[in-house]
Amino acid sequence: MKERKIIAAALIMMSIAGTALAQQPGLTGQTKNFISTGMPIMLIAPDAVSGAMGDVGAATRPDAFSAHWNNAKLAFVDNSLSVGTTYTPWLRNLKVYDMNLLYLGGYKSINSRSTVAASITYFSLGEIQRTDATGQQDGVMNPNEFAVDATYAMKLNDELSLGATGRFMNSDLTNGQMVSDGSGYVSTKAAHSLAADLGLYWQHAIDNRQELAIGAMISNIGAKLSYSDDDTKKEFPPTNFRIGGRYSTAIDESNEVSLMLDLNKLLVPTPPVTVGDETYGKYYRNMTEYYNTGVVKGALQSFYDAPGGFGEELREVQVSVGGEYWYKQTLAARVGYFFEHDTKGGRQYATVGFGLRYNVLQFDLAYLIPTTSFSSNPLSNTIRISLTFNLKNKRTNSNI
Repeated sequence: MKERKIIAAALIMMSIAGTALAQQPGLTGQTKNFISTGMPIMLIAPDAVSGAMGDVGAATRPDAFSAHWNNAKLAFVDNSLSVGTTYTPWLRNLKVYDMNLLYLGGYKSINSRSTVAASITYFSLGEIQRTDATGQQDGVMNPNEFAVDATYAMKLNDELSLGATGRFMNSDLTNGQMVSDGSGYVSTKAAHSLAADLGLYWQHAIDNRQELAIGAMISNIGAKLSYSDDDTKKEFPPTNFRIGGRYSTAIDESNEVSLMLDLNKLLVPTPPVTVGDETYGKYYRNMTEYYNTGVVKGALQSFYDAPGGFGEELREVQVSVGGEYWYKQTLAARVGYFFEHDTKGGRQYATVGFGLRYNVLQFDLAYLIPTTSFSSNPLSNTIRISLTFNLKNKRTNSNI
């Protein structure tokens, strides 16, 4: 219970207070300058397939979870109807047992060239005991976040497709409680936002055994999130740019291997760094200017506004690599690695997993292994499970 209170309080303060900065003497290549957003849960892998391959997903084979990774892939799905769900335990490494992430999504092919999809993401922080200013118990709150979205994907030709998603996001981390922001107590509220995703996907058959795919998506393009009545400190949405590729080859009739690489970058401005009395930032002399930056302007400046220059911009790119092996399209083994620079969060971990497909049912499992002495990842040493139901056979080329 005590650990849960500490972690929950930290999550709340991150979202309410805004950008977290860890400062070191002088502005050097090792100055920690983390980028925080509202609802970072929208950046977490919702499935055990990509979750077992280092969180790659821009160009992996399309499935019921593709709306999160690259909605344009849905135009190339094999089955005409599919539903998938995932259960992800949260902070199990700290023995917290009532926090979890749930995802439910699915798609339906309209015809041979277009597909519609929908999904819901729900994150629960469990029950948290409230206390008043004197430390006395003051009831229980149930912080949570959720997002609901709808997607449409369409082939432009036999190798290229586009996807678009509309999303409603809700983040209620405090249940309206008064929360300290470091200088006093402020009233809080649930934050809401409307957002959109835009995706592009290309796949090409090199021959009858080899396939190459490239995908890209900008996700969570939307309005800022406000957690209090102080609208001068709205949080940026977790707008993200993902680009990646896949190479697949059938070794023979029974064995197939795929290799994947993804690059991710938050389209959120880099906050200035304050060292002593000096503020280092190309476009922001202080945090007030940072908070006043618009979403579109911030997304554009995110490519060149880092206080540390081009070197810091490169450190903001996250790298994911993954590999997948299928035996007779029935049994899969997966492995991957995710890297984030120490100065930008330091999440570095290996992933492993397997999949089993039988008739209409597919079962997938993923396990995350931190590779640094200190890992801030809440999924460290955690097993997550996905179930997918492919309810109809492969679609035909009919436009009906």
